[in-house]
Amino acid sequence: MRFLSPWWLLVLLIVGALAVAYVVVQRRRAPVALRFTNLSLLRTLAPRSASWRRHVTAAILLLALMVLASGMARPVREVQVPVERATIVLAIDVSLSMQARDVEPDRFKAAKEAAKLFVAQLPAGYNVALVSFAGTATVTVSPTKDHDQIDAAIDRLALQEATAIGEAIFASLQAIKSVPDDGAAQPPPAHIVLLSDGSTTVGRSDSEGADAAVEAGVPVSTIAFGTDDGFVELGGLLVAVPVDGPALQAVAQRTDGGFYEAGTADELKGVYEGLGSSLGERTAVRDITVWFLGVGLLLALISAALSVIWTSRLP
Repeated sequence: MRFLSPWWLLVLLIVGALAVAYVVVQRRRAPVALRFTNLSLLRTLAPRSASWRRHVTAAILLLALMVLASGMARPVREVQVPVERATIVLAIDVSLSMQARDVEPDRFKAAKEAAKLFVAQLPAGYNVALVSFAGTATVTVSPTKDHDQIDAAIDRLALQEATAIGEAIFASLQAIKSVPDDGAAQPPPAHIVLLSDGSTTVGRSDSEGADAAVEAGVPVSTIAFGTDDGFVELGGLLVAVPVDGPALQAVAQRTDGGFYEAGTADELKGVYEGLGSSLGERTAVRDITVWFLGVGLLLALISAALSVIWTSRLP
């Protein structure tokens, strides 16, 4: 336990001084009492029971002041809070071939919509990261429990040239490594969901990325967006961009993930339903001022009540 406003603890010195003063005053009363020669009259006027009762109420009142002073110093304590570590990485293809319209309204918009619907169904405590890839792969959003941030980042994605699925897997694995261990002995349970139309053109190969995922124990589920009849217009020319479903399926099979063709959010439920959970712990600071103030107030009320009952007056 520690105090955020420790200067208030100086009030304890005043309380201590009051306690000393009380003891001194009580000792001075003893000689005065001895001057009475009529002891029976003295016992009537000041019965012995009244003396210890007076000390009890005074002691409780001083204790109440000590607790209240400590409460004003704003005591806090550190507690261990469980943290969900399960992580999903969405890797979205932003290559130019994703603008083909063989999937309504086009591959790119369909992929973004599927990704957002998928995020909406994830448990709130899950970490979600976003990786975008074309000629290179970028961790657009590191693992976060702020799913609205993921949605906003998906909306901002823009198309670029080339496709690097292998690099996307490597970038996704790096994002997973950034999840704090929070005292857990094992890495977080994680899953990569890769949305693409296939056909790596640059960077490390799909098989290299899949091997790295297998080594890390992270399944990669792939979603193929497109058909064999897809095309895009580049520089005034129509360029065929057939979907490479077999390539995406091979990645999923190699890593024990699932393969889907223009999958819906409902189809993808199995991705996180089988993910499991991993709880770590983080240290949080809890303000316990109200406990001290409550106990101090209760002690003061007890002191007042006993004084009224025993002496018909307040201390």
